[in-house]
Amino acid sequence: MLMTVWKRHGLLFGASAVCVLANGSGTGPLWIAGVALLALGGLLHWLLIRRQHPVPGRAPVPVAVPVTGRWTALNGPATKVPSHTHSHAQTYAIDLVYAPGGGEAQGPPFATAWPFGRRPEQFPTFGRPVLAPADGVVVAVEGRMRDHWSRTSLPGYGFLYLEGFLRGLGWPRHLWGNHVLLELGDGVVAGFAHLRRGSPAVAVGDRVRAGQRLGECGNSGNSSEPHLHFQLMDGPDPVTARGVPFRWSYRDEASGTERSGVPEDAAVFSGVGA
Repeated sequence: MLMTVWKRHGLLFGASAVCVLANGSGTGPLWIAGVALLALGGLLHWLLIRRQHPVPGRAPVPVAVPVTGRWTALNGPATKVPSHTHSHAQTYAIDLVYAPGGGEAQGPPFATAWPFGRRPEQFPTFGRPVLAPADGVVVAVEGRMRDHWSRTSLPGYGFLYLEGFLRGLGWPRHLWGNHVLLELGDGVVAGFAHLRRGSPAVAVGDRVRAGQRLGECGNSGNSSEPHLHFQLMDGPDPVTARGVPFRWSYRDEASGTERSGVPEDAAVFSGVGA
């Protein structure tokens, strides 16, 4: 029961807002209750994130690149750790955007003010297949959430930050969107987020082989534009799991050299053998 409250502490922030708004004015009982719930929610959030700090010195797990073709790496652990945040086991997560021309990712340009966003189908990443990076067993699947328009404008980014905060108060699927979680063995779980609605091609309990199609890139959940969010973690629940480092065998497209590790941000790369 206590763990459930700890994991769902975002609901305390919502209850705090309701109490403060219902109080109207002054420092009555509802206002005091609202402030207390806000403080409790903040404390639980801080403690949970501290618990998700990764085990130091853990060796990267070798897995295959989960896509084919040329891609641009963004927000990855080769540039900084945590690459995203320790929350939701994203310490070593990476975002991938398709770069079909061999250079940087292509798609509609970022807009200063208008259009606010664009349809996901206008981005070349949308619909690209996502593959299993190793043999494993599917432990979670979500495929019913819509693919929303991009947030590729200044107003869109402002909305994205507000939207991300509100999504973070809910369940992991509100952030991840459509996703697949794949148990790779030794307690390591691979997560694939922001998939295209209806694209997951596997079900919970399925045993899959490396290279098997899991779904397609989409723009569901907390996503600014179609991309693949990939991470490893030490359990199936991203709310309590810790991030796990990984390494790929990949080709750096700028130099043509093959490397082992994770490409730096803005590097264009392809999986070896892709």
